[in-house]
Amino acid sequence: MRELNRVILHCTATPKEMRVDVNTLTVWHQARGFSTCGYHYLLHQDGECEIGRPVLQKGAHTKGYNFDSIGVAYCGGVDKDNRPKDTMTIKQEIAFLRLVDSLRVVFGPLTIHGHNEFSNKACPSFDVQQKFEFLKLKNND
Repeated sequence: MRELNRVILHCTATPKEMRVDVNTLTVWHQARGFSTCGYHYLLHQDGECEIGRPVLQKGAHTKGYNFDSIGVAYCGGVDKDNRPKDTMTIKQEIAFLRLVDSLRVVFGPLTIHGHNEFSNKACPSFDVQQKFEFLKLKNND
């Protein structure tokens, strides 16, 4: 069992209307040399939460931080011109909140982050600390 400390949110860097699934991500990630989908969970526009790689298996989503994190991606993250944009739907936001709550029940006080906190990338196309400030852990959590 690996020690988990954080959830890192990503986007698929696809337009809001484009539905991709774990199989699509697996093909994309294998083309980059990964064994399978690098994320543990994928949140679809309708709020469906699809399982990627097993959560107990180290992810391939944030270089240098995969050993103790759970990678979650939402479908979207760019506008029609491929520029970074927060396209997370209300249903995706609710699914993310439920997922974080469930993961914290199972694994304890996980912190929440955006990929852009660990890399010079726009992903997930917004500031996770600002948007989900209410998910920050208190000192006694």
